[in-house]
Amino acid sequence: MKMEVIAKYGKEQVAYVYLGKTSRGALVEFVESVQPPVPRKKKWVLIVSTMDGCPVGCKMCDAGGYYKRKLAKEEILEQILFLVNQRFDRHVPVEKFKIQFARVGEPALNDAVLDVLEELPTVLDAPGLLPSISTVAPFGRTEWFERLFEIKEKHYRGRFQMQFSIHSTDELQRDEIIPVKKWNFEEIARYGEKFVKEGDRKITLNFALASENIVNAGVIKKYFSPDKFLVKITPVNPTYKALENGLKSDVLGDGSLVKHARFVQELKDAGFEVIISVGELEENKIGSNCGQYIQRHLKSQFKISEGYDLVREN
Repeated sequence: MKMEVIAKYGKEQVAYVYLGKTSRGALVEFVESVQPPVPRKKKWVLIVSTMDGCPVGCKMCDAGGYYKRKLAKEEILEQILFLVNQRFDRHVPVEKFKIQFARVGEPALNDAVLDVLEELPTVLDAPGLLPSISTVAPFGRTEWFERLFEIKEKHYRGRFQMQFSIHSTDELQRDEIIPVKKWNFEEIARYGEKFVKEGDRKITLNFALASENIVNAGVIKKYFSPDKFLVKITPVNPTYKALENGLKSDVLGDGSLVKHARFVQELKDAGFEVIISVGELEENKIGSNCGQYIQRHLKSQFKISEGYDLVREN
């Protein structure tokens, strides 16, 4: 297995985005990042692609402009091992070593993601390993989710982060934002009740929150238990798709909300843990934030000014 790195953008102190060619010829993006001022040996995050393109096409994501195929197990591992080998070899002495299957592609549509999760404990010596799956919960993938639960129980009890992309509590608007058939809130809640066992992390309900999004705390309270679910609010990052669709982030750089502060307060009053996650604004320029896709930026004749001020390393 060999990854050919074509380009590298970013800064050592924040994040790098890599553009590479896999052993099977796919052009993929993958990321490594830190969280200043936390040192790399305390927290290190890898974000890898699971597909060559993405068939979902979420309203704010630049990675959904095309779709070729699912990546094979070896192609996903190549991304991880390239980053691990250049930093630590196969021994990763990082307290919180998060691998997110969230750069390009919907992980729940690729069985190879589960094969990678099965294999990681045998190819890495990483006591702090914390895999993270972020999914829109596509319909018809019940067997995939059942196997994911079995793998979590076998290898990652208490050390697994599960996240469902919600974005709106209005089902019709959610269908506009995520234009594929997917689980409804009742189905997500039912799976979460089974998935979260004693000692496990709560499941994250993620809202990439635009001011235009409809959010109602009553819907969350109706379907989800604060004992097994938490809510994470993130900005709508500066992407071409967000600009084309007129989406304005409700989350400001200081973590305050423009329109939806009441939604957050009502959730807190109901006992939900609510995380407002802004991250490093420098990552918008690097192109390492969620929804950003540097290949879209490089090919675009019109360059947006809010993000993608790429600095390439040779």
